[in-house]
Amino acid sequence: MAQLTIYLPDAVESKARKAAKAKGKSVSRWIADEVVRCLDDDWPKAVLDAAGVLPGFPSLKEIRASSGPDILRKPLG
Repeated sequence: MAQLTIYLPDAVESKARKAAKAKGKSVSRWIADEVVRCLDDDWPKAVLDAAGVLPGFPSLKEIRASSGPDILRKPLG
């Protein structure tokens, strides 16, 4: 595991210490977890779990079936 040195303004360092304490973590662990969270490019589990839970919401097939044919479009330019 790599070690980094970071420089924070005093006010930010104080907030980071309070946030880490509130989570019961060391400042180092809290910062590492926050960096991982910020760099995570996956959808949160709560968002994935919400997919398809609205009762009566039409399926993609139903949505597409209700629209008419596409119109003829002129090329741009």
